Amino acid sequence: MEKSKGANSLSRSLKSRHIQMIAIGGAIGTGLFLGSGSAIHTSGPSIIISYLVVGIFCFLLMRAIGELLLSDTTKHSFLDFVKEYLGDRWEFVTGWTYWFCWISLAMADLTATGIYIKYWFPGVPQWIPPLIILLCLFAANLVNVGLFGELESWFSMIKVVAIILLVIVGFGLAIFSVKVGNSTASFGNLFSHGGLFPKGAHGFLLSFQMVVFAFVGIEMVGLTAGETDDPEDNLPKAINSLPIRIGLFYIGSMIAVMSVYPWNEITTTSSPFVQVFSGVGIVGAAGILNFVVLTAAISATNSCLFSTSRTMYALSMGGNASNFLTKLGRNGVPNIALNFSTAFLLIIVILNYFIPAGVFNLVSSVSTINFVVVWVVLLIVHIKYRRAHPKGISRFKMPGYPITDYLSLAFFIFILGFLLVSASTRVAMIISIVSVLIMLLAYHLINAKQPSRH
Repeated sequence: MEKSKGANSLSRSLKSRHIQMIAIGGAIGTGLFLGSGSAIHTSGPSIIISYLVVGIFCFLLMRAIGELLLSDTTKHSFLDFVKEYLGDRWEFVTGWTYWFCWISLAMADLTATGIYIKYWFPGVPQWIPPLIILLCLFAANLVNVGLFGELESWFSMIKVVAIILLVIVGFGLAIFSVKVGNSTASFGNLFSHGGLFPKGAHGFLLSFQMVVFAFVGIEMVGLTAGETDDPEDNLPKAINSLPIRIGLFYIGSMIAVMSVYPWNEITTTSSPFVQVFSGVGIVGAAGILNFVVLTAAISATNSCLFSTSRTMYALSMGGNASNFLTKLGRNGVPNIALNFSTAFLLIIVILNYFIPAGVFNLVSSVSTINFVVVWVVLLIVHIKYRRAHPKGISRFKMPGYPITDYLSLAFFIFILGFLLVSASTRVAMIISIVSVLIMLLAYHLINAKQPSRH
């Protein structure tokens, strides 16, 4: 009997080190390396405050998710709690929304890998790198969850090393007032070109949408509960270390960049990381960063294969996807769900030459907005949980409940509202709203002839 149970249970092979690095990998995307130049130009040094504010609310979000997961470690992911506290309908909508979030992001990242590889091998057809990378990651995820954790640890480590080097170099130049290009590195550069808010309140508010997008994927730790060898110990460690990572990786890197170069001298055509490293004479800085963003894109695809397969597994277990998706391989991996997600991603290899880049930018925007929608749902679930259990079940409680829950909920709803009125994201926001409505309708139509499920 024990053997049978193990054969039908997710493998608990993720160690503390894996969980820590998965949490880090979820918080660091290519946006920090490539898109931060445009973000700095939009808001100036005030983006540092934006990272601090968003970081605090993302930490509170993760504490809410952590309390949910540790209140019942027999549950596989946060989707199980959505089902328990909001019902079957919202598990269906949240689960499939989350699946689409990761699939669309991975499609964009897989396309990007072809572009990054062309930096070194311009003659390679753009569809070949995505195909090779996808098949390799599929094979690795198929072996066992421990190998996924190991790969994600190394991908995250590359990103971490790049950021730490930037912070060390930037702070060192600022402390010793080293002349870089036409300017002198100094922490005073943060205040000497229009102050912290050179673009005013509007620029500051615009920075929030870019900063929130940078944190997309941070909730992925909430899918690892069923495959962590000691969730009661490992999950709190990963979540509680989040403020330190945010401080070092985001706030530290932005202070470093804008101390070396005043914000208005940072280019938007290349990465600020390349600008800083090139400014101090590091040979091949552009090539080094290209390698870093390539690994970040591969990491995002790796995370997609993990998260989408576990999401489909959870949906199947909850009756919101076909039963055959619950089948596990000998190593406790949901192979059928993994096969389905991988096959879906193969579409991007086939269509790589036929879909314009603008479509992918739109899909990515819709995806990141839907991530925020999922965050809002999870906060509502936590509030429902605490209402059902006023004193809480888990020892790992949300600090400052209920005030922190409602403040976090209001903040993320404000972000969604701002995205709706902002011209650059309005279309993506409307598409996101329509997609949620379509899924609600789909749930109704699918279950109209199955009243027993209600």
